[in-house]
Amino acid sequence: MQSRKLPEKEFIALFALMMSLTALSMDAMLPAFPLIAESLAIVDYQQTQWIVSAMILGMVFGEIIFGPLSDAIGRKKSILIGIGIYILGAVIALLASSIEVFLLGRMIQGLGVAGPKIASRALVRDLYKGADMARIMSFVMMVFMLVPLLAPAIGQLVIQVANWHWIFALLIMQAAMAGGWLLFRQPETLAPQNRIPLNRKRLMADVRIIVGRRDVMAFTVLLGCIFAGLLLHISTAQSIFQDVYQTGNRFPLFFAMLAIGSSIISFSNGKIVQRVGMLPCVVSALSVLLLTSCVLLIVSLFFDGVPPFALFMGLGMVMFACLGMIFGNVNAMAMEPLGKMAGLGASLISSLSSLIAIVLSASVGQFYNFTAVPLASGFVLFSFIALVMLGYGHKFSKTLK
Repeated sequence: MQSRKLPEKEFIALFALMMSLTALSMDAMLPAFPLIAESLAIVDYQQTQWIVSAMILGMVFGEIIFGPLSDAIGRKKSILIGIGIYILGAVIALLASSIEVFLLGRMIQGLGVAGPKIASRALVRDLYKGADMARIMSFVMMVFMLVPLLAPAIGQLVIQVANWHWIFALLIMQAAMAGGWLLFRQPETLAPQNRIPLNRKRLMADVRIIVGRRDVMAFTVLLGCIFAGLLLHISTAQSIFQDVYQTGNRFPLFFAMLAIGSSIISFSNGKIVQRVGMLPCVVSALSVLLLTSCVLLIVSLFFDGVPPFALFMGLGMVMFACLGMIFGNVNAMAMEPLGKMAGLGASLISSLSSLIAIVLSASVGQFYNFTAVPLASGFVLFSFIALVMLGYGHKFSKTLK
């Protein structure tokens, strides 16, 4: 009979592979933005931001669905259903000949990828608690953050030897591999007696309980703000590096350099959090993020929106290192109080935080003017709100006392 737990290294590798579908689906697209725009007759650069945003919008709806579904039918089935929908969306985008069909495919991809994203978190919550959960999530997020190191380079390599359509072929293969691995190796973690049938009245009652928790909602807004900064960066990175700083084919290299610090910190966080706790880690990371963002904004304004490239990269690496300590810890902080409602809780947390991220990043992204000022301004605003939400959430938290 199979053990409830896979060996820890295999478990981390499997779930990092699944959860990295989200990041790879966004970051591998970046070098192909100009080619996709040309192929689908996109004239305004601002519209290319929807290549990323459409997928996140699909995730908002998917995250609402897959949380309750994973509580009702189990984590494993929910993940496999989501992977199937994701592959369908990738096929539609691959075959698209118009921007409308392409964005539809991207939204369906987002709808599907919510399955592995949400149910995986609930599955981790089934097996691990407290600092152990934060440690496992940190290792998974480390790989998640490592994806940007390779994704743009993979995307650029694909478009150099073939065309942008083949990026979606690679995504389909990754999704199929993750689904097969899960199917044959990972046991179901939610026992039948612990499942919550899909009942509207009970669902609404549980939603009210979760939404009524001020600490969980504060941490959700915090996640949305930090995700907004990441989404704003992803949406404008190709233009900042290639249009503003003229990096050409070296864009994937510099994009990857920003992610290195984040991955290192995510790896270290797994050990640090067990020594000092989640809250001190997040307070420190958010404080440094706010300070560094302010410095970037001031420097950008001083240099008419385009700071020296070395300074931009140095400050950017510090900022993204902070993200590596924030995501895993805050996810664990938000999920910790939810117990058997982990599936629904993960659904609401991710859906609301994604919606907040879209609204904030799209609002600031509309001011993009081929300078670093909107990006820096966005991070200042988002990190300030995040710090306020952390203090508010800690005030009402019963698990962080």
